[in-house]
Amino acid sequence: MASIMDGERQFHIQTLPEEVGRYVILPGDPGRVPKIAEYLDGARQVAHNREYNVYTGTLCGEKVTVCSTGIGGPSAAIAVEELIKCGADTFIRIGTSGGIDLKVIGGDLIIASSAIRGEGTSYEYLPKGYPAAADFEVVTALAQSAAELSADEDGSRYHVGVVHSKDSFYGEVEPEASAVSEDLKTRWESYLKCGCLTSEMECAAIFSVGIVRSTPEKKIRCGAVLTAIWNAERSKQGLPDKINMDSARGINCAVNAVKKLIADDNM
Repeated sequence: MASIMDGERQFHIQTLPEEVGRYVILPGDPGRVPKIAEYLDGARQVAHNREYNVYTGTLCGEKVTVCSTGIGGPSAAIAVEELIKCGADTFIRIGTSGGIDLKVIGGDLIIASSAIRGEGTSYEYLPKGYPAAADFEVVTALAQSAAELSADEDGSRYHVGVVHSKDSFYGEVEPEASAVSEDLKTRWESYLKCGCLTSEMECAAIFSVGIVRSTPEKKIRCGAVLTAIWNAERSKQGLPDKINMDSARGINCAVNAVKKLIADDNM
């Protein structure tokens, strides 16, 4: 019986296996893909459909792909699913976030060790109560890379720890407009109390796909580096903060981490 999945190219990202590398960098914004691709050798666009802009080139002699995911868990999960079908096994999300823990200042890098499952996509993959954890090898490579790019100055530090993934951007910034505002505020206060570093929208979904799609024969490794744009909690308490829209340090962190992973994988 014919199916919409029977096409030669992947249904959503429109790629062929030979067009995708083992290592993939995942920005959300399609417009950021060409900027990241400049760090690769011989990069070229191999597909662009909907929110999925895909470039492939090489790093250290290995094929590397950059694929945008759009905003939120559902589209990010689709990208990872179809990239895995094309042979990819190592994913680094690069994105922006809003700080929660008071030690996070706009411009800081956050390496996600795991993600609070405050969204819905991960529940289509993992049972309730199971953590959406990043891969240790990817976290280590990102942390090492971040350390090399950081300084002990406001907006130039890095942190490793738990992040929060959500479905509603405005549920965070304008919770009072929601019919469940008290629940949103209570959960947010608990994240703050527990030391959650920052809030974003894709990590839990990406990590969950990686966990479920790993097999004894092929491990799927996922991680993320996030740039804090600002920290609303610091502003609420009258603490100094910065607004940072520059993702260059995050891009460098992801690219250098891929280089480290390639080197380790080839040992």
